[in-house]
Amino acid sequence: MERNGSASTSTSSLFLDRVGEVAVTLDPDGLSWKPIDRESSGSSCLCMNYRLKTENRIEFSNVYAVELIDWGLIEDANRNSGSFFSGNKFEMYRFVVHGFHRGKTHGSPWTLCEYTFGHKDMLICQSWVEHLIASTNNDAVRPKSLLVFVHPLCGKGNGVKTWETVAPIFSHAKVQTEVTVTQRAGHAFDCIASLSHRELSSFDGIVAVGGDGLFNEVLNGLLSSRHDAPFPPSPQELDNKSDKNCQHLNNDISRGRASLNGANGMLSAPLCGSDDLEPLLSAVESNGLGVSKCNEDVKVSFPNDWFRVGLIPAGSTDAIVISTTGTRDPVTSALHIILGKKVSLDIAQVVRWKTSPSSTEVPSVRYAASFAGYGFYGDVIKESEGYRWMGPKRYDFAGTVAFLKHRSYEAKVTFLKTEEQETSNIANDIQTSQLYQKNSKNVVCRANCSICNDFKDAAQHSADVAVSPIHSQDSRWLEYKGRFLSVGAAIISCRNERAPKGLVAEAHLADGFLHLILIKDCPHPLYLWHLINLKRGSNPFDFTFVEHHKTTAFTFVSSHNESVWNVDGEILQACQVSVQVCRGLINLFASGPEV
Repeated sequence: MERNGSASTSTSSLFLDRVGEVAVTLDPDGLSWKPIDRESSGSSCLCMNYRLKTENRIEFSNVYAVELIDWGLIEDANRNSGSFFSGNKFEMYRFVVHGFHRGKTHGSPWTLCEYTFGHKDMLICQSWVEHLIASTNNDAVRPKSLLVFVHPLCGKGNGVKTWETVAPIFSHAKVQTEVTVTQRAGHAFDCIASLSHRELSSFDGIVAVGGDGLFNEVLNGLLSSRHDAPFPPSPQELDNKSDKNCQHLNNDISRGRASLNGANGMLSAPLCGSDDLEPLLSAVESNGLGVSKCNEDVKVSFPNDWFRVGLIPAGSTDAIVISTTGTRDPVTSALHIILGKKVSLDIAQVVRWKTSPSSTEVPSVRYAASFAGYGFYGDVIKESEGYRWMGPKRYDFAGTVAFLKHRSYEAKVTFLKTEEQETSNIANDIQTSQLYQKNSKNVVCRANCSICNDFKDAAQHSADVAVSPIHSQDSRWLEYKGRFLSVGAAIISCRNERAPKGLVAEAHLADGFLHLILIKDCPHPLYLWHLINLKRGSNPFDFTFVEHHKTTAFTFVSSHNESVWNVDGEILQACQVSVQVCRGLINLFASGPEV
């Protein structure tokens, strides 16, 4: 390898497989090569056409691995072998540069490519490999060891096949993977929740190969005993506040108040039954404090800067992947993981206080990364459970059934108002959040989003919130009562193939807000129009029966005995819940949608 004018630029003569001898140049940004002309260039037209179409440069940001593969064959298309279809093949030492091409349009997947170079001198090949590895590891902290969970039955049942497709990429990049194929619901949750600090810290991250449901299971396994934060206020706590401190906005359709059964203090043991498979954390075990099951002085807790979670899509909707990478492609997601990409992600803490109006149980916690919805959304997920054999089409069928039934529910929703700027006795982080709300209106989240990146210390922000609980700001709570077709809270945009712009197009990955969507009871045709607008990417909130509010927390109460929530595509039976956003609680192997 020779220095060419500058210490940062090097050149060398190598052989490139299926091209021939090339002059290779290494500069600070990438690797380029140019065929060396020969007098005896007896190449066939076919070979010459191949050379013209071959790429002659790759940026280091698009290189995910470099491997020395020892002695083997290199085909020289420059030399006439007497065959119209191939050139001479020579044995030499070789190394491979594994890379990818980024899509030219928004939402296009990344495609793999590889270039095999060779030379008679092994030391020259080793020198190139060392220089290339040093050049490609500067941009991010790439993972070295990952814990992988594969859902074999997700989506169309292609979970294992999806992993087998991307596994060689991790192998080329020398990323060690410990793979578990899940055998039952809650398997990943149990495995992760039972890991000791020493065991968890031996990995750089956890990867879920499946859909949003498996990601939710992994998320809850991580946070169930490792997230230290107080619960949001319960509906009963807000009811006990003075009425003058809470503004009431009654729905014109109905003004009934749902009754709250039970009293303050300790409740009895949690109910069993259909909730046995739910990865919920009992308040007796945690009380909102990250109590580890193992007796260790030091624990892995969240948020932190080093641990990341990845998702390789193989599910039915894959809204989390589409919202965080811009495309639903396993290879693209695998490359984000290998390259060590990192983006902070808001997480919603969902506390279930009661399963039914008459039940008495210990409060339990679930975390959500994309969406939590009641009414229509809960009806769809509940109806679809009986049709899993249909694969992803079960959601279309269940959605049609739920739409035709057109059920509405009496409920009360109380949320924390953040539209108005407070001028006194408000923490600086709350003021900053309100400024974000004004500035982020109609601004779509993207890679290197200024709104999400502006608050750099998300971990410290979460700690500040824990010191000043949300329920102390009772003067800014607003209350809605009436009949609702649905109540939904989007943490991210929730883009998917059925709603290309998502439920909330302007939602951000880490701005510290939930998007509360209240769909009041309305005639069938109007609700259909609302759903069509979601499908077409038009404004779904431009209706008098739709309320859209940005908030940091809300509570929900229903008197219905079978109240069902859809939490990241998983069922949660609850008639009383409190939800709060935890800004930047986890880090994801992603960079945001590229535009």
